[in-house]
Amino acid sequence: MNLTTDIKTNMRGNKQERERIGQRIAEIRREQNITQEELAMRTNLRNTHISRIERGYYSVGFDTLQTIAEALGKRIDFV
Repeated sequence: MNLTTDIKTNMRGNKQERERIGQRIAEIRREQNITQEELAMRTNLRNTHISRIERGYYSVGFDTLQTIAEALGKRIDFV
């Protein structure tokens, strides 16, 4: 393998992980009958940001993930 292949492989893996985390956040949010707008208000994030996180378009930093977990009444290991 070369560096380009390694980077592409890593990027695909990161995208899969972003999607998995986003899907888990969306799942818990829906179970609690919370809209993206409500979650955005609880976390002081924009609803477009929540949407992009849930669809795996944005990486979630630890602080943001912790904020979302608290807003959903979960520990950070929920993902």
